[in-house]
Amino acid sequence: MLQKFHKYHGAGNDFVLIDITENNAIKLTQKDIATICHRRFGVGADGLITLEPSDNSDFKMTYYNSDGLEGTMCGNGGRCAVQFAYDRGMAGKKTTFDAVDGLHKGLITDDEEVNLMMQNIGEIKNTPFGMFTDTGSPHLVIETENLQKLDVKTEGEKLRHDSYFYPDGVNVNYYQIIDNVIHIRTFERGVEAETWACGTGSVATAVIAHHKRQFDSNSIKVQALGGQLTISFEFNGRYENLWLKGPAQKVFEGYDFIK
Repeated sequence: MLQKFHKYHGAGNDFVLIDITENNAIKLTQKDIATICHRRFGVGADGLITLEPSDNSDFKMTYYNSDGLEGTMCGNGGRCAVQFAYDRGMAGKKTTFDAVDGLHKGLITDDEEVNLMMQNIGEIKNTPFGMFTDTGSPHLVIETENLQKLDVKTEGEKLRHDSYFYPDGVNVNYYQIIDNVIHIRTFERGVEAETWACGTGSVATAVIAHHKRQFDSNSIKVQALGGQLTISFEFNGRYENLWLKGPAQKVFEGYDFIK
C-alpha cells in the first residue's frame, strides 16, 4: 500500500514522520522501517517516528532507529515531532506529548526554533572510557583535543559494542570546547553510524561539561555537524528544567510503497 510520509530534520538529524492518529491500524514491520530509512533503497533517514493518539497528552511519539527497531528517547526527533504536530494542526505552539521515557513539553518560539523539555538528570558516572549519563538514551561522553581528525565511525563503534555497556550498548559522543562552544560528534547506536546531530547526546555532553566545571552558565551552545543547538537547565544538585532548543524543519513529503 502507499503510505504518506513527511521528512523533517533537526540540525541535520533527519527523520521520516508518519501520522497514524487517524489510522492506527497501520502496522510497519522492522523490515518496512529499515527499508524506508535506507539511504539507497528508501527515503533515507536516521530514524522513523510515528504520531499516535494519546489519552493524556496531545499525541504519542514512537521512535524507531534506522535499523527498524524501536529506540529510546530521541531529542531531535522529539523536536521534529513537535513541529510536525503543529504543521498538521494536531497541536499548538505549546504542546505536551508522550514518549518512551514519559511526558515531554514542546514549545515553538517566535524565532521558529523548537524547544523540547527533557527529563531531569541526577546521576553522572565515571567509566574507564569517559563519563556516562542517561538523558532518555544512554550516552558516553569523551573529551578530545582533535575532534575534526577523529575517526568517529571506527572509535565510536568499538565503544558502542564494548562489553562494559552490555547488553544494550551506548551512544558515544566526542567533544572539544572552542571559544566557549561545545563542538560535538556522535556515533549513534541503532543508526550504527555518525549522525549530523544528536539531541540527547548534546544534552548529555552539555551537562557533563557543566559537571566538570568547564562552564558556569546554565545555557550552553553545542555545535554539531548539521547545526547549532542550545541546552539550558537549572542545577540544584541535579539537572532540572532541562530544555533542548534548535531548528526543526520540514524537508519534503511524499508516498512510500509498503509491501
